[in-house]
Amino acid sequence: MEARDPELKKELDATLQARNELGADYEPALIESFLEKVEQRMDGMTDRHVRRRLAEQQMAAARGGGPRPPSAATGFGGRFGFGVVSLVLAIPLTAIAAANTGFKGLVVCWLGIVAVNAVHAAHGWPWADRRRREDSDWEG
Repeated sequence: MEARDPELKKELDATLQARNELGADYEPALIESFLEKVEQRMDGMTDRHVRRRLAEQQMAAARGGGPRPPSAATGFGGRFGFGVVSLVLAIPLTAIAAANTGFKGLVVCWLGIVAVNAVHAAHGWPWADRRRREDSDWEG
């Protein structure tokens, strides 16, 4: 296996060596220290990635074109979060529908859940966005 981050591999080797020298009593502290270093490394990579994406979006906007940056609701995180919340809420809704009305209620419940998710997913589609702009009363 090839190490992607040689510095982090050195840290892991040093942590394992220290564990061998100090014994199992210090293992939790050594693991916690190593995980803090991994977290710092990931935070640094995330910060660099976010800055790079922001710079790319700013350059595209300055050039007068390119895709507009996704909003929180239409970005992957927003769509993923909406899907997770939808499925979590689907559990009690399914139980209520099935207990009160049987199979027909179950089918109606899930058709509603699918419809809500489809409408939310369609919100991010370029053709749907173009249609919304064309139908908008706000633009002159």
